[in-house]
Amino acid sequence: MDSSSNNEVFSAIESKYDRKRELKAFDDTKAGVKGLVDAGVSKVPKIFISPSDTTKKSNSSTEQFIFPVINLQGIIDGDQIKRKEVVEKVRDASETWGFFQVVNHGIPSDVLEEMIRGVRSFHEQDTEIKKQWYTRQLTKRVVYNSNFDLYSAPATNWRDTFFCIMAPNPPSPEQLPPICRDIIIKYSEEVKKLGSYLFELLAEALGLNRNHLSEMDCDKGLSVVCHYYPACPEPQLTLGASKHADDGFITLLLQDNIGGLQVLHQNHWVDVPPTLGALVVNIADLLQLISNDKFKSVEHRVLANHIGPRISIACFFSTFSLESSRLYGPIKELLLEDNPPKYRETTIQEYAAYFTEKGLDGTSALHHFRL
Repeated sequence: MDSSSNNEVFSAIESKYDRKRELKAFDDTKAGVKGLVDAGVSKVPKIFISPSDTTKKSNSSTEQFIFPVINLQGIIDGDQIKRKEVVEKVRDASETWGFFQVVNHGIPSDVLEEMIRGVRSFHEQDTEIKKQWYTRQLTKRVVYNSNFDLYSAPATNWRDTFFCIMAPNPPSPEQLPPICRDIIIKYSEEVKKLGSYLFELLAEALGLNRNHLSEMDCDKGLSVVCHYYPACPEPQLTLGASKHADDGFITLLLQDNIGGLQVLHQNHWVDVPPTLGALVVNIADLLQLISNDKFKSVEHRVLANHIGPRISIACFFSTFSLESSRLYGPIKELLLEDNPPKYRETTIQEYAAYFTEKGLDGTSALHHFRL
C-alpha cells in the first residue's frame, strides 16, 4: 500500500473517532484513570495519547545540570548569617531555575509520610465512596475528578486529582474525606507556616522588606492539590501532567520517591530528583508578574511511568480565595528608569478567569498581561 493509501486509511479512522463522546464516557464512570487500571486496561485509550514530540524525554544527563537544593536549617531559629546565605541562594534559584528544593524546612518527616499515605488511601478507597466528591464544579471547596481541563485540553493526562481550598476560608472538617481529613488539616497548617518563611526569604531576595509579600496577601490563599498517577501500560504515549506553568505566587510540592517531575531549564527537560524529606518550591506566574520578570515562572511536566502509583501533593499559594477586585501589578519599589513595568495591572478576577480558561495547554498566562 503506498503512502497516499495509508493516509486515506488513517483519515478514515480519524473521522470515526468521536473524542467528545470518549471523554464523556470516561468522565461518566467517575472512576478516573485508576478505574481504567483496575479494569485491566492494557493499552492507553486514544484520549490520553499526547503528540509524540511532547512525550520524549530529554537527552540531558543529571550531571549536566545540578538542581538547586537549599538547606533552611538555622533560618527558623534566627541565624542571621545563615539567613543571608540562604537569601542569596533563593535569589539565584528564583532568577535562573524558577525552582528549588528545600530541606530542613521544619515540617516533621512523620507528617510528610502520613500525608502521602493519606492521599494514597483516598485514591485507593472504593470508587463508590470517592464518587460523592466527584464534580466538574471547580468553585466547590472540595473536588475530586480526573483532569480539571478534561474537555478543553488537547490530550488527557494519566492522573486523578483531589483538591481542597484550605485558606483563608477552609471547609469544615465534616466536608473533607474522613480517610485523610486529619492529616490534610495538620499538613495545611504546617505548609502555611513554612510558606510565610519562604515569602520572607523571597521578599528579601527581591531587595524588599521581609514582610512586603505577606502584606500583599501572597501567603493568604492556599489550595492543596493531591495527585495520583497510576501505573501506565504505555507510558511513552502519554503524560502525567502536560507542560504548564503554575497559577498564583508559589507552589510547594511534596512527592514520593518514584520521581517523574521535569523542569524546562535552558531548553532541556531536567529531572527533579526525589529527595527524602525535601519539598520542591517553584515560582508561579503571578510572582513573576509582580517581580517584573526578576523571578521566573518556569514550565514543567510530569512523565507517566509503568511502576506507579505515584503520589504528589502540590500546595498552591494562589489567588483562588482572594478578593476578586484586588489589583496586582509590578511592585513599584522594583521599577527603575532602566527597568520599566513589563506588565499591566490586573484584577484577581481577570487573572483567574484567563488562567482557568487557558488550562494546561503549555502556554503561560503572563503574555496576556504584558505591556
